[in-house]
Amino acid sequence: MPTLLLSRCVVLALLCALPPPADAANSAGAVLPATPNATGSGGLVEDRGRDCPAQALVDAGGPLLPDPFVRADGSRLDTRADWRCQRQRTLRTAQAQLYGDKGPQPDAVTGTITGERIDVTVAHGGRQVSFSANLRLPPGPGPHPAMIVVGGVAGVDDRLLVEHGVARIDYLPTQLGAETGQGRERQGAFFDLYGQQVQSSGTLMAWAWGVSRIIDVIAGAGQGMLRADAIGVTGCSRLGKGALAAGAFDQRVALTIPIESGAGGVPTWRGGSDGAGTQPAHSAYGEQPWLGDAFAAYTGAVERLAIDQHQVLGLVAPRGLLILDNPHVAWLGARQGHASALAGAEIYRALGAAGNLGYHSDVEDGTHCKWRPQWDAPTRAAIGRHLLHEPAPDLAINAADGATATLDDLRDWNTPELE
Repeated sequence: MPTLLLSRCVVLALLCALPPPADAANSAGAVLPATPNATGSGGLVEDRGRDCPAQALVDAGGPLLPDPFVRADGSRLDTRADWRCQRQRTLRTAQAQLYGDKGPQPDAVTGTITGERIDVTVAHGGRQVSFSANLRLPPGPGPHPAMIVVGGVAGVDDRLLVEHGVARIDYLPTQLGAETGQGRERQGAFFDLYGQQVQSSGTLMAWAWGVSRIIDVIAGAGQGMLRADAIGVTGCSRLGKGALAAGAFDQRVALTIPIESGAGGVPTWRGGSDGAGTQPAHSAYGEQPWLGDAFAAYTGAVERLAIDQHQVLGLVAPRGLLILDNPHVAWLGARQGHASALAGAEIYRALGAAGNLGYHSDVEDGTHCKWRPQWDAPTRAAIGRHLLHEPAPDLAINAADGATATLDDLRDWNTPELE
């Protein structure tokens, strides 16, 4: 199909508080006003809890996993509706202690989509940055679900995307936040745009921000090609850390699939310093500027963190989350990954969405970031449930022998029956 027939362009004006006109969201080239909570069209919202009170969570510290259902004032949640603001408290704590700030909503996002490429331009405070991602559309008429592959390599097996008619978006995150080594120098479009506002943020947040801006363009310019309500994100190793951050900090991501993400990704920080595996916190912090500067205060005392990574998994809830892990590489911390999945699954259960979180580390091949056939079935189920919106089996937690955790040994809280 000629490129001209596929092109769409939209400007997303993100500071207007008025809702868009009824026909504006479907008009190519239209200006799409939105509330500060929203980006894009069709009612899709990046962060639904921005109006909640600005309270971060506090914790006295200790070796057990923090209770995800406790408010900042010490009271516990009563209803599922309470989760919206509890998620916001958790999100703000994650930014304050782990990732750094995502920055304010941009003044404007301009994007074009062709059959082979997505171009994104973001303007804020008199500055402007641009980046792009490669696109492969499946055969047949759209709009298609899409999987954003962070780094463009080693995400969900391409064979499964083709099988299910899922478009593939190859996104190079270092355009947004460069890996500059132990010096922690901040480089990339995210830091160029926001300057001092985000200089203490880590590159994982920059990578997540880039995914959000791609979704902005899909929401506004993807009609006929891509479905903004059926976007997945995946990546392996450090790119799996980025995929998890993207799904955690943008509620428009329908399915998050982090693969072998290691420290700073799925595994809990607590329980990782007993010689049983996982990269130590000080090493993960010092290797690259993935995590925010504030995390430096916790690298020698992770038990002082107000939250742990199971609560980052909870930021994704109740949306689709499939964690694929590797028990054969100790540095990846599969046992701590299983612990995180078990605790995160309690959040999903409380929200009535237990079948939306899966974990699978029972694989034979120990090669890092190699796709295993044992992952095919849970991935097909996840794609069916969350991108194709078809009936599919519940996602399950399936850990390898020798890389398992027991949740009751890691917590002193019970999961509430939320009304």
